[in-house]
Amino acid sequence: MREELLVNVTPSEVRVAVVENGVLQEVFIERSDRQGIVGNLYKGSVSRVLPGMQAAFIEIGLDRTAFLHVSDIARPLVEGENGIDAPSPGDIRELVSENGEILVQALKDPLGSKGARLTTFVTIPSRYLVYMPKGQGIGVSARIDNEDERARLRGLVNDLAEGNGSGGFIVRTAAEGATRDALRADMIFLQKLWELVRKQIAHTEPGGLVHEDLVLPLRVLRDLLGDEVERVRVDDAAVAGRMQRFTQIFMPELSSRIEEYTGNRPIFDLYGVEDEIARALDRKVQLKSGGYLIIDQTEAMTTIDVNTGGFVGHRNLEDTIFKTNLEAAQAIARQLRLRNLGGIIILDFIDMEDEEHRQQVLQALERYLAKDNARTAICEVSTLGLVEMTRKRTRESLEHVLCMPCPSCEGRGSVKTPVTVCYEVFRDIIRQTRQFDFQELMVLAHPEVIELLLDEESSALAELEAATGKPIRLQAEALYSQDHYDVVLM
Repeated sequence: MREELLVNVTPSEVRVAVVENGVLQEVFIERSDRQGIVGNLYKGSVSRVLPGMQAAFIEIGLDRTAFLHVSDIARPLVEGENGIDAPSPGDIRELVSENGEILVQALKDPLGSKGARLTTFVTIPSRYLVYMPKGQGIGVSARIDNEDERARLRGLVNDLAEGNGSGGFIVRTAAEGATRDALRADMIFLQKLWELVRKQIAHTEPGGLVHEDLVLPLRVLRDLLGDEVERVRVDDAAVAGRMQRFTQIFMPELSSRIEEYTGNRPIFDLYGVEDEIARALDRKVQLKSGGYLIIDQTEAMTTIDVNTGGFVGHRNLEDTIFKTNLEAAQAIARQLRLRNLGGIIILDFIDMEDEEHRQQVLQALERYLAKDNARTAICEVSTLGLVEMTRKRTRESLEHVLCMPCPSCEGRGSVKTPVTVCYEVFRDIIRQTRQFDFQELMVLAHPEVIELLLDEESSALAELEAATGKPIRLQAEALYSQDHYDVVLM
């Protein structure tokens, strides 16, 4: 598989596109006035403890207080899966107290009206390892599926960690094939970094930032640059140089893959990335066969509906449905990454009579989702024929980053029809006539509403004038939304 990372840099924004075989798969966006906080460490100040929710609100210097649940407090520790110690829930009142100070790490960025999600189970990542200062044991990424390699890595890290201070480690996917010296260098770097963090805590005011994660260009190198990435193209000389220096220190064998892009054509136009981003904001996703997806994102969940559309097939209905669902499974996996959709996701595939077909579609979906760096979990087909799944959500979706709720419909996705607004105007006129004394009145409304009042509803308007005995003037306002109007007494 041919994979490239395209980095587009402007003074106020950095964007990274993950392109596989010429097709956009994922987009990361970081703006100077709205940088993500996932991975940052803060010296939090407890502003409120809620025993009923077993949670606390923590002040970390953001517009909204952040949220810390008792299950995210890393004490005491209990033995977890893969040899990794995990936080053990207790009573929130025994673990934190109001106005107290606590070291926390951001798990999730603020999303919509929700504050950031925090944890005290600190993790510090590097190229090959993740260090857990308050954890114990050695874990290996589930993406490394070779049992011999898993055993080798676990043994190496376990040997290196013995007598080298407290804390646990997770071996990252990028460590597959790494040497003992490379793992030792990573371990020393992480433990030195943690010592610096500990010293910084003493000099940080409550609610302040203790340690900030890497900026986006360096973060994608740490998390995404591997043997499968053919090259990284950057359209800014300074950022390209910084990325090359970073790779020379931490992954020298890959530093030659960083190259500055100097072409006249914008880098995101090379593979139609700008057009793909624009299409990723549409509800409808067209499939090559003629079928299509309808994607609706709400605060509670995301729903994806599969339709055959113009695809009629060549054999029979069941075969047509099966082929459409298989194509949809691949498209859904890509759209989840591209749009960065997370939380609860409901997939409404076209109903299939054949049980084998249903299983094949689920297996195809799991296979395509295996490339996703975000953790996913898929349930079996429900009695209603729906597939329920979850995808870990740590940052805002592409739509939330690039868009805002429509000022006309306030995010509802619909506005009142001109006819509905006309009838509201009639009722308002009657209400004003009964309450106030005036000579005439003027209706200010959207041009389509005014046109309707002068055309199809003109007779009703004339009857209203006769009934009230007051002249009614109409004025079109192009800046008004379709369901906005004013009745002015004169």
